[in-house]
Order: sequence, then structure tokens, then C-alpha cells
Amino acid sequence: MVRFRREKYVPFGGPDGGDGGDGGDVVMVGDSGITTLRDLGHRRHYSAEDGESGRGRNQHGRKGTSLELKVPIGTIIRSIEEGEELQLGDLTAHGQRLIVAKGGKGGKGNKHFATAVKQAPSFAQPGEAGEERALILDLKLLADVGLIGHPNVGKSTLINAVSAARAKVGDYPFTTLEPKLGVVELGFKSFVVADIPGLIEGAHEGRGLGHDFLRHIERTRILIHIVDGTAPDPLANLKEIDRELALFDPSLGEKPQIIVVNKLDMPEVRDRMAEIQRSFAGMPEPLFFISAATGEGVPDLMRKAAEMLSGLAVPTSAPVEPEGFKVFRPKPVK
Repeated sequence: MVRFRREKYVPFGGPDGGDGGDGGDVVMVGDSGITTLRDLGHRRHYSAEDGESGRGRNQHGRKGTSLELKVPIGTIIRSIEEGEELQLGDLTAHGQRLIVAKGGKGGKGNKHFATAVKQAPSFAQPGEAGEERALILDLKLLADVGLIGHPNVGKSTLINAVSAARAKVGDYPFTTLEPKLGVVELGFKSFVVADIPGLIEGAHEGRGLGHDFLRHIERTRILIHIVDGTAPDPLANLKEIDRELALFDPSLGEKPQIIVVNKLDMPEVRDRMAEIQRSFAGMPEPLFFISAATGEGVPDLMRKAAEMLSGLAVPTSAPVEPEGFKVFRPKPVK
């Protein structure tokens, strides 16, 4: 603010223009109550509040209110800078905060520029513009156990049976269009299960929305690989999915697995149990026969998953340092 004190009987009051307020920041906040990024997609531009201009009588302008955007746990935030992607942070805990765009700095009023030589400065310092960024938000679900397998093998039925999740169930491929999370409680223990939508051959190349589905497996600790007991060759189906995992990311092929043959409630599957067991005899992973529809064998399967999880180290993540990334400030306008 440029202003001069004018009061009765004070002929030379001098400058008293106040400073402008800083602009608000744009902050990403991890929230365990949110599971998708869909709500943020309704708008293209988000901005925090501007700082207020200074006023006379040495009154400073109010600082702008920061804008907080809630995102699911497991959201990776990248910025596009000069055509390249720069990772700003990875929100892996509830309440974790990351400043993705700093607000501008408020300018100084003309009172700061008074000197013995120039006692009535008629200028003030303009405020700086805030940061502006184009962001990419990539959600990778955080779950202890991932349910994988071909479409319609019973993944959604299983997660509905062991948790309070209500995944859609149907007799057509790709009934589930996005991963679902559920919490399994076993006495005083609990773990999170993710229903990863059906994978198909060529998923690592993007077929069947493969890229959208496969990325969510990266953060699971163990995998429950479900195969359809009515399939002509369950072992071939299992190897096909394992191959897709390894082609997408070699580390996925090394994750601990539990092999599950589902649909034991169907007579033809029960009659083939011995045959299927022989075909899987060379596999190092534990083998279970279950019926997700009736619950047969499911408790034993969940206890085995809890046992395997207890033997694995709990993953840790480094805290997000909001000031730890490179800051790009707009060039001042002459």
C-alpha cells in the first residue's frame, strides 16, 4: 500500500502504507477415509486464496487461506516441469501433508522505503506471484494382501465374504472396474485385502486396463492367486498371470503367493481335487481349495495369510519433507 498519514495538526505524518499478506499454499493431505481420486477430477484448476493488500495506518493485509486437497493413502504426486516429471512426494500415512505449490510473498508498503533523503516515497514493493504447477496424481493402493487372477474366478465374492467390502459380483468379465479394499479381522489381528480387477493375457501391455490394475499390486505384501477350479487347465491360467506380473515388474513375480482353487461348491471341481493337486505338486507356494460362495476353506486361507504376513517385515516409508524438492519460481515481470 502507498499511503501517507493525514491527521489534523499533523502536517507531515509520513508514509504509513502497510504490507500485503502472503498468498496461501496448495497442500495435499493423505486421508484414509478416501479411496479414489475421482472427486479431484471434476475440476482442472485449483488455487489457494490470495493475500490481502495492505492498508493505511500501517495495517498489514491478511494472509491468504491455504487450500487443502484430500487424497487417498498411497497417492504419488508428480509435477511436470519443462516436459519432465519430477516426483514431489508419496503420501503413505493418514494426515501426511505435502505442500505442492507455495503461495506468493506479500509486498512491502511504502513506509519501509522512507529515508532521511527521501521522506515521502510514493512507491511500494509489489507482491510475488505464487507457484503454479501441473500435477499428476497416481494412486497405488496400500494393502497387505492382493487378490489376483483371471476375470470371474471369485475375487469379489471372496473379499465380500471375509470383510465388510461390497464389491460388485456378476457372471461377465470385468465386473469390477476399480480395486476394492476390505479389512479382515482375525481375533486381535487384522489386515487389509485388495481385490485387484481381473487380469488377462497382455495386461502388462495395457490390455484389459492392465496398467491401471497392475500398479496396485506393487505395494501389496503377499498375493492370493485365485484360479477357477472349473477351468480346463488351472495351472496354465496361473502361470499366464504370473508371467504378466513379471513382465510388468520383475519384483511382482517375486512376491510371496498363496495359490487358491475356488468353486469347490461345484461337483466337478470336488471330483477333480486329486487331479488338480497333482498338477500343482511342483509349485512351491501353499495350495488351498475353497468355495468363496459357501465359505468352505476360507477361514483356513485367511489364517494362512495372517501367518505369512506376521513373518514379513513391516514396510517403512520415509516421511515427506515439504521443502525437500526443487522450487520453481516464476520470473519477475519487468
